[in-house]
Amino acid sequence: MADRERFARKGKGESFKSAGNDGLKRKNREEGGFEEPSENVVAGRNAVSELLKSERTVDKLYVQKGEREGSLPLIVALATERRIPVVEVQKQKLDALAGAVRHQGVVALAAQKEYATLQDILDIAEQRGEPPFLVLCDGIDDPGNLGALIRCAEGAGAHGVVITKRRSVGLTAVVSKASAGALEHMAVAKVSNLSSAIDELKEAGLWIYGAEAGGKPCHKTDMKGPIAVVMGSEGQGISRLVADKCDFIVSIDMYGKVNSFNVSCAAAVILCEAARQRHAEG
Repeated sequence: MADRERFARKGKGESFKSAGNDGLKRKNREEGGFEEPSENVVAGRNAVSELLKSERTVDKLYVQKGEREGSLPLIVALATERRIPVVEVQKQKLDALAGAVRHQGVVALAAQKEYATLQDILDIAEQRGEPPFLVLCDGIDDPGNLGALIRCAEGAGAHGVVITKRRSVGLTAVVSKASAGALEHMAVAKVSNLSSAIDELKEAGLWIYGAEAGGKPCHKTDMKGPIAVVMGSEGQGISRLVADKCDFIVSIDMYGKVNSFNVSCAAAVILCEAARQRHAEG
């Protein structure tokens, strides 16, 4: 790692900004356009199925009356096997519980997912015998993007995701649905201050990579070893204070006419490149 050069920060993260509809979604939430479910509601067949396969406590399963097609019978069987009460209800009840989430005829009431600590995530890496691989979210407040990012992180083999208490969405049903069940298999830590968390991770021996425009292409950057990748918010990118704490700035080469990726799409590119390097033979 000693031969890695530090890259100067340039720009405001244009390559990682989300499409404009993210701002509209946030405006709708702020103006009461739709109600987002609480953190203990999990809706949608994939999300509920993965929830039931995990060790998380589930209090009750609500199923739409008359719905017994596709994967729903398997979901009910899983719940029955775990001795979880299954209640048939009208669609209106599920609509009220799920809020903006498309529930597909099933909603689970789970014990609120416990947030991990940074040390918990580092311990997961140690238990797997792998150098730590974390994803730090700097102010990502769109639940769809956060859920998709968590799915990318899990698929790339990351040991944990870190979000902030302020300027960030929590682990709501929308996040769970967008993650397509990946949330149930991913440790998520919530910290008060991302800069302080970065200092703690540096003390633990991790290198910090910020995803911003103007950095060295990620496919030309050494991303092996103990690392944490910082993904910025949909509109503003990584904050200046956090960017200044990054050891390296990495970017994605763009070849089309657009100059920006949705943050979850950018995460997929960068995290999979890091995973490729980390699992390459030799």
